[in-house]
Amino acid sequence: MDGVLWRNRAMLLFDRIPIPVAVCGPRGTIMLANAAMAAECDTTPGRLKGRDILHLFRPRDASQLHRIAEALRLRRRSRYQVSVTWETPDGALREGELTVDPVSDTVDRTPDLLVMLRVVGERPPAPARPRATAGAAESRILELLAAGATTAQAARDTGLTTDGVNYHLRRLSRRWGATNRTELVARAYASGVLAPGVWPPHATAPGG
Repeated sequence: MDGVLWRNRAMLLFDRIPIPVAVCGPRGTIMLANAAMAAECDTTPGRLKGRDILHLFRPRDASQLHRIAEALRLRRRSRYQVSVTWETPDGALREGELTVDPVSDTVDRTPDLLVMLRVVGERPPAPARPRATAGAAESRILELLAAGATTAQAARDTGLTTDGVNYHLRRLSRRWGATNRTELVARAYASGVLAPGVWPPHATAPGG
């Protein structure tokens, strides 16, 4: 009875540690994690059980893992650091360090791993790329290009000069970050400016 009581108290203290901590098997399988570690993965401690900690926190240098594997093979009890990166739920990229301590009840037993995570830095998520839109004249030019028209043919069909067609294409290229006309047409289909599965190419409702 006393053993169960002390175990429950230890579990309560473990969960209240503000530093992300986990206990893993020799191969990195999570056996136990506290709330702070689970929060870094946007989940609960119970859902982390059985997952590979190196799939959650990606090592930046594989040679660090080789040193730990060799230490476990030789039953060494040194402390090791592994530089890692991981993505937060909002898309930010974090950098940090896993401190790995091999622990076991006996010298002969292959040790489990006490793992603590320290956050070193964070890069904000990349800004969302603006949705590709096209005006009526731009959409018509894209229809013609997708059908294989040349600049001169597109100019005749739209009533523009060739310089006018090129002007619209340059504006689209800057707005969408495209480097050539093939990419412009591909972006038009990918973003829904041109309707998929339709021939001849047909624009959806033009945007601003």
